[in-house]
Amino acid sequence: MIDLISDTVTLPTPEMRKAMAEAEVGDSQRGEDPTVNALQDAICELLDKEAALFLPSATMANQIAFKTHTKPGDEIIMDWRSHAIQFEGGAPAFLSGVSIYPLHGERGIFTEEDVLAALRPDDPHAPRSKLVSVEQTQNLGGGAIWPLGKLMAVADIAQQHGLSVHMDGSRLMNAVVASGISAKEYAYPVDSVTLCFSKGLGAPVGAALAGEKDFIKEARRYQQVFGGAMRQAGIIAAGALYALRHHVDRLAEDHANAKLLAERLADEGIDIKPDDVETNILFFQTNSIGMTAVEFTQKMREREVRMGAYKDNRVRAVTHLGITRKDILEVARRVHEMLIDERLRR
Repeated sequence: MIDLISDTVTLPTPEMRKAMAEAEVGDSQRGEDPTVNALQDAICELLDKEAALFLPSATMANQIAFKTHTKPGDEIIMDWRSHAIQFEGGAPAFLSGVSIYPLHGERGIFTEEDVLAALRPDDPHAPRSKLVSVEQTQNLGGGAIWPLGKLMAVADIAQQHGLSVHMDGSRLMNAVVASGISAKEYAYPVDSVTLCFSKGLGAPVGAALAGEKDFIKEARRYQQVFGGAMRQAGIIAAGALYALRHHVDRLAEDHANAKLLAERLADEGIDIKPDDVETNILFFQTNSIGMTAVEFTQKMREREVRMGAYKDNRVRAVTHLGITRKDILEVARRVHEMLIDERLRR
């Protein structure tokens, strides 16, 4: 099976497993795990933030950030495609008692004018606009990268009006490698940042939340409340630390493979714009080949290729640590053969 369903299916390398097995550990909940502490220090250095908190998942990191930044009845502004809306189980309402103002940006990337238009008046009939959340890269936008200038403009207008800014940077390092802009530069305009290690970076588990010291001090309270405080977590932190040290530059391979796949799919008459593929995620429409997304993915599953189907006849494919250029060429071959068989059958 060539698995393009997500970059969450990556497996730890033998070298990463060795680092995890040999990790020095302690009681992380008490701040006594040296490997967790080393990882948090590395994240602070990477993002130029005062403090960081190692957590089990990026979803938890996002939700702790929302809880720390807001009070019940507040409102968070974000694009409707955001992971926190689509894939986190309604957690902002459930855990923080907040509502969401959904924007409709271009591929998930909105403007300062969008934020300005979404701001609520100071009126007891309206929720309080409290936080703006951006996603870097934008998953459902096809791995789109927030341009630094646009990110800074959005953060500036938000902060001018008393709002905090959170970055769901689950795939931040993909943006860093693709753009050449440092993680510090992307993190500079925002108040808090989530970073995930279990996607393209290839660790089996773990994420981090970073921000100012007082923010992270309060976030630790919600780490405990939400059940994210851990004991000898250095075993998993070692995988994340290894990923930061060894798996960042290689993300460029994933980006090249995604672009190659997009080009080969376009050659087959599939509706995709290769120029839109900036990182490791690509979406394409199946209408042009007379199939639904579900039909396409089922037929490819029969040929040992796994991709994801979405309701609007879009298919998502994601390249990652476990996929080589040879795999991509093989996927293209199997798509070609499948389409020929379908044309003959019709």
